[in-house]
Amino acid sequence: MSSVPLLPQVDVTALYSDHHGWLQGWLRRKMGNAVDAADLAHDTFLRVLARRDTPRLLAPRAYLGAIARGLVADFFRHKDIERAYLDALAALPETHAPSLEARAIVLEALVAIDTMLDGLKPAVRQAFLLSQLDGLTYEQIAQQLGVTKRTVSNYMCTAIGHCVEHCDPLAP
Repeated sequence: MSSVPLLPQVDVTALYSDHHGWLQGWLRRKMGNAVDAADLAHDTFLRVLARRDTPRLLAPRAYLGAIARGLVADFFRHKDIERAYLDALAALPETHAPSLEARAIVLEALVAIDTMLDGLKPAVRQAFLLSQLDGLTYEQIAQQLGVTKRTVSNYMCTAIGHCVEHCDPLAP
């Protein structure tokens, strides 16, 4: 019976001390400011720590850069969501403006929904959003997307299944 030799686990302390300065500088150039760069560098190493099965790395900067690039993309996507939400709030009469706490809760929910829908193909995501946000019928969505009503139905089944799979079962 042969066994596959396991690579030693990455030493996160050494990885951090050897590459944190480089990563933070790289992120500072990408982000344009030191505060967001520090946050994302921190989040990058949290991701490394969360992966308990990370083997010894042959290219640690490439590994850290790949994680950080994903975090940068998420950061900017979340900023776009926040900007759109704030624009929508600005259009409301001041008497209807939600409290700061309510704004934070809604923004957190919008980011969570965006993250969940990110795993869908663009056409499926668009059909789902047209149905749920714009209230379009399957026939209207089919016309807008240039597909059949049956295709829209399949898109919706896929989207709903995806959402069910990604919902937190412990959420209230």
